[in-house]
Amino acid sequence: MIQTKTTFTVNSPATIVYGRAAFEEVGVYANKLGTKALIVSDPIMEGLGFVQQCMTLLKANGLQAVTYVGVTTEPVDTYVAQGLEILQAAQCDVIISVGGGSCIDTAKAIAVVATNGGYIGDYMKMAKVAEHPPIPHIAVPTTAGTGSEATDATVITNTTNDVKMMIKQPAFMPPIAIVDPMLTLTSPPAITAATGIDALSHAIESYLSRLAHPYSNVLALSAMELIINNILKVYEQGNDVDAREAMSLGSMQAGLAFSNASVALVHGMSRPIGALFHVPHGISNAMLLPAVLEFSKDACVERLADIGKYFNKDGKYGTQEELATLAIDSIKALCKKMRIGNLQQWGIEKEAFYAAIPKMATDAIASGSPANNPKVPTQDELMELYKIAYHYAF
Repeated sequence: MIQTKTTFTVNSPATIVYGRAAFEEVGVYANKLGTKALIVSDPIMEGLGFVQQCMTLLKANGLQAVTYVGVTTEPVDTYVAQGLEILQAAQCDVIISVGGGSCIDTAKAIAVVATNGGYIGDYMKMAKVAEHPPIPHIAVPTTAGTGSEATDATVITNTTNDVKMMIKQPAFMPPIAIVDPMLTLTSPPAITAATGIDALSHAIESYLSRLAHPYSNVLALSAMELIINNILKVYEQGNDVDAREAMSLGSMQAGLAFSNASVALVHGMSRPIGALFHVPHGISNAMLLPAVLEFSKDACVERLADIGKYFNKDGKYGTQEELATLAIDSIKALCKKMRIGNLQQWGIEKEAFYAAIPKMATDAIASGSPANNPKVPTQDELMELYKIAYHYAF
């Protein structure tokens, strides 16, 4: 890959606290930021006791707290409006998100809109720039997947036109991320698989991205090694704490990598599927990843070969072409072992899916992500890729 730029900008949380029992420190850090917190979470996290645990830790450090646990799907603009209303009514001055990427992305949007006004969609493609500091936000992920705790992006669905809005500005970066692998132990196998492949997609796409640079490459490669070596372990034996810890670290590194190098075609195609057919983000990424890598292969053989080395345990494969093919075949095998089906097997009717392909292709291109791919697809190629993905054989 020929790199023409010579200077780069790196964005990350000001503070990252990670490791076993890191969650115990949430009150200490929240106390430095405010006096009353809005906890943004979901009913599952509430049922598992994580929301109450957060409230207890905050209270022990002198903070009051109110909750918004209405995030029941991937984030939509109505969640942002509801959470904002609670924050303003309670006069909260700090936000804690506890949950997966949906909770974290919702909290990011609330934090920015609270101090800068308008509708969250106004911030898409920098049409509205956040000029005022957002409400301080501490992101606490409970899955090893989105890496949203370490990115300056949020993805919110516009419920009026069914478009997943990819919004990226420095203001959306949480100032503090607390990454505790112990919180991921409750993730069931299906969620572990979906979020794990999502994290792997982030690492791979940031490494293949046209915007990749030396700093993001280091993070992406480290993330891939951690995820590839541990994803099946956590899927098959969810109480493997060492593997969970490796996945949490890998997910965060992948988040940092793609936040600074951007994602590409997989994510560009994935968002419209989620918006129109409500396929969880990690699942739709996994459904698309092998097919997109096959499409892109000719333009990034060297980089795919680097990925193939992580699967070449016995040194059997030597040429770049062999290693690149090994990378794709091995990722496909991972998806199969973790029961990632194609879009048809997910239950989406063929007629409905095919009818939506022109809109999905248009929305994907409009997001800007496909332009970062090593091989940039035409509209027709994108539409054909959607058809391939629908029937794809893992």
